[in-house]
Amino acid sequence: MGVVGPGVAQASSDASAPPVSVIVQELSGAGNAPERAVVALGGTVEEPLGLIGGFTATLPADRLGALRSTAGIAAVTEDAPIELLGTKVPTEVLDQAGSMFRVTHEVTGATAMWEKGINGKGVDVALIDSGVVPVEGLSDKDKIVHGPDLSFEAQVCDVDGCEASPQTNLDTYGHGTHLAGIIAGRDSNANPRTFRDPNTFAGMAPGSRIVSLKLADAYGATDVSQVIAGIDWVVQNKNRKGLNIRVLNLSFGTDGVQDYQLDPLTYAVEQAWHAGIVVVVAAGNGGYGTPQLNNPAYDPYVIAVGGADSRGTYDVQDDIVPAWSSTGDGARNPDVVAPGASIVSLRSPGSYLDESYPNARQGERFFRGSGTSQAAAVVSGAAALLIQQRPEATPDQIKALLMSTAQRLPVADPIAQGDGIIDLRAARDAATPQAVQSWPRATGLGTLEGARGTANLEYEGTTLEGEIDVRGQAWDPATWTAASAARTTWTGGELRKGVWTGGAWNGTEWFVTTPGDGVTWNGRTWGGRTWGSLTWAGRTWGGRTWGGDAWVGRTWGGDEWAGRTWGGRTWGGRTWGSALWSGVDWA
Repeated sequence: MGVVGPGVAQASSDASAPPVSVIVQELSGAGNAPERAVVALGGTVEEPLGLIGGFTATLPADRLGALRSTAGIAAVTEDAPIELLGTKVPTEVLDQAGSMFRVTHEVTGATAMWEKGINGKGVDVALIDSGVVPVEGLSDKDKIVHGPDLSFEAQVCDVDGCEASPQTNLDTYGHGTHLAGIIAGRDSNANPRTFRDPNTFAGMAPGSRIVSLKLADAYGATDVSQVIAGIDWVVQNKNRKGLNIRVLNLSFGTDGVQDYQLDPLTYAVEQAWHAGIVVVVAAGNGGYGTPQLNNPAYDPYVIAVGGADSRGTYDVQDDIVPAWSSTGDGARNPDVVAPGASIVSLRSPGSYLDESYPNARQGERFFRGSGTSQAAAVVSGAAALLIQQRPEATPDQIKALLMSTAQRLPVADPIAQGDGIIDLRAARDAATPQAVQSWPRATGLGTLEGARGTANLEYEGTTLEGEIDVRGQAWDPATWTAASAARTTWTGGELRKGVWTGGAWNGTEWFVTTPGDGVTWNGRTWGGRTWGSLTWAGRTWGGRTWGGDAWVGRTWGGDEWAGRTWGGRTWGGRTWGSALWSGVDWA
């Protein structure tokens, strides 16, 4: 489904009757004919509604019949006013498609685990993302442990030196908090009885704990070298200072295409996997036809997760894999799918996404977003439940259990859905598979630039490219792989009161920059800096996937703007239209 952006389609003739607000549902394969019809009839296309396969519009009241008879339109209904910014979210919001109540109760069967006292307690889930804010649902004592902040916002520096930023560890982008809620959110008044109350918010594994590593800043910017460093920290500290990290959620990806056996990012996730950590990776939001899954989802060891769309019904029999969920290349496809369309989770007030997409807000507390990132978070929570139930299970066994008990979706793309949508009702009662994966292991001796893919971070005309990490230091794959395998990449620092303090990366404070390989960073620090190869409102973006593919139904795929032309206009010298956006995934 594709929808012209708000304000783009304008009425082609004067209205002959007072305008009314309507919801237009499209038939499959309708293309942009419904949108064109709205404009031709004197209406205006407004907000996309990816959940139902349609959009909102305003139209003269006397032209509803003509619109209903247009080819490609399934239904046209008048839209009742809805207050999205109220102080309370109505029960129907938390009990609608995409709510965690529906995801846990009706789709994944997480409540079947809760009924047996299995809620993820004792299992830590590492979340490498944009940080987490302690909003209600994530504010309980010991719900969040902050690892090192490796983002560009960790330091505030001036001529007198650097100190910790007020934004340290906090989610200024709005993505990490959303995923943390899906994985482990739990209202402070929640208990086993209220888990069945739709007014009580609970994630997939409400008893588990989030270990948050902030790598993306307020604009989602980060570099592969930062992500690798975060994974190294997780592996090295998985059982230190009372931690029990058994799951790693990585809703990050690049379009790097070097062989997984050489790629340093795939090497890093394999180190976590072989250390006993279940690594759950978003498949990517590139859409059908993408040559392969995102890096590192294309590594065969990890659990690659695609998204599923319930289409507004309770029964999964009509669920589909949305067009934005990457299919793979036939050799490596998603392992499973999970709910990922219009998921309602916790909001990070004032964050970039929160301010950019106010219509995605659901009351004061919640935010709605879509993508394989959300689907990966659902699976990470499911893995935490199964690990509590079977603490001796290996990552290979947890992966095999999720795949072997998944439910096939009859009308969904058979390749894009992998083995189907996860089903914890079946997994709860199944025997633990005797599974051992034997894929060739990655060596990590490929290039850092190859792991980055087609986009590079940039600041004041200097591009971060080649075998240089984010600190400006030369990347030596042999030295790093040896240190990573020996778990000595991190030195110094310790966990105090739930926050990682001090800390050094390879003996050098992470924010210190030095010349390397002919590139000089002029001693600049990264506090508040944004790196990326594409400019958006004065900031720069890398070709990385941190997000839900759609926020308020708007598709930010690296594919096309849903096949529609953005008014024929250009933005920053690049055309919004049917042409690819430089191969970058705006997820």
